[in-house]
Amino acid sequence: MVKKVKRDAAETAPGDLGEKVHDIEGEQEDLMAKLQEAENKAAENYDKYVRAMAELDNYKKRTLREKTEAIRYGNENLLREILPLADSMERALGHACSSDDFEAFKEGLRMLQEQFLSCLQKHGVERIEAVGKDFDPNVHEAMLQVESDEHEDSKVVGEFEKGYLLNGRLLRPAKVSVCRRGKKDGNQRQDCEEDKN
Repeated sequence: MVKKVKRDAAETAPGDLGEKVHDIEGEQEDLMAKLQEAENKAAENYDKYVRAMAELDNYKKRTLREKTEAIRYGNENLLREILPLADSMERALGHACSSDDFEAFKEGLRMLQEQFLSCLQKHGVERIEAVGKDFDPNVHEAMLQVESDEHEDSKVVGEFEKGYLLNGRLLRPAKVSVCRRGKKDGNQRQDCEEDKN
């Protein structure tokens, strides 16, 4: 094999050698151009990466700021709706001090309550109907049981505090009294006799 290489070199004319050198230089220039192109592309990609990271960082900061503002000022609309109620209460108190008409005062309070409930409803708050309904531990909180033959077993017979939902989620359970059917006298005696035996 060594001999073959020597023979090829000996057989190569000086003009052929020049062409080979020229081809090698051309390939080297092509490789250098490709290397330069790859370096430019890498620099461009790195620049895009740095910009994307900066945009992501700015997005995170903006989102955090918006979240903080949403928490701080989230109740702004509700409070704007409540302010006229405060004005109405102030007028009602001023009128109550200068008037002896108790019926007008009651009517004013009723109107104020309706205005307040309408404001709450506008913001997704609704009352839980309790009296006469079946006891539901998901929305009712039993404060006491009442023995009664007038109502069905496990029916809500009284309400101590209204319950409310906020957009379908429990905000506060209704505090209620629940009916427990009283046992008939014959059943009570039968139970007492069974206990003795």
